[in-house]
Amino acid sequence: MEINTPESDLTAEKHRLKMQRRKEVQDQRVAERNQTKGLIIVNTGNGKGKTTAALGIVLRSLGHGYRVAIIQFIKGAWEPAEKAVFSKWPEQLEFHALGEGFTWETQDRDRDIEKVGEAWNLALSFIRNPEFKLILLDEINVAMKLGYLPVEDVLAGLAEKPQDTHVILTGRGAPQTLIDQADLVTEMSLVKHPFREQGIKAQPGIEF
Repeated sequence: MEINTPESDLTAEKHRLKMQRRKEVQDQRVAERNQTKGLIIVNTGNGKGKTTAALGIVLRSLGHGYRVAIIQFIKGAWEPAEKAVFSKWPEQLEFHALGEGFTWETQDRDRDIEKVGEAWNLALSFIRNPEFKLILLDEINVAMKLGYLPVEDVLAGLAEKPQDTHVILTGRGAPQTLIDQADLVTEMSLVKHPFREQGIKAQPGIEF
């Protein structure tokens, strides 16, 4: 049985041996996990960073030369700065902001449901298209949480994606049935927020 010794108490040789054993274990784990598949990724929770983390994956995919589609379900009226940045990849990236803002901005439930339906139909066309390696469905979890889009429809649509296509679904309140179906789920936890604690408004470069 290996005894975990604080790093500060290890001699250089003991540290080398410990790292060597760790590397052997890690190499074995990597060798055993040699499968690939298109992932269903969910970023949810009350903390910031759900869309930002997803856009990091978008940027990485573009760097690999993959085709990517982004569909914004709720925040479309904001015309975020990311849209301007990603417009530099016109051959690889399709960016569609179809939402008209948060529900307290539009104050029109029927209109919101209509726009969410349009966004979902467009999203399905990309999900089914094998030419696209990554599909980001931004704030779709909120649309499901509000009842604007049936969870069953989303799960059925995800089942139609090609084997090697990745789909990211962001937004707080991801339904449990989606979480159960997903391959990778991250929950952002809110610890502190400058708007709530200090009254600092949303700022360019940070929130949008």
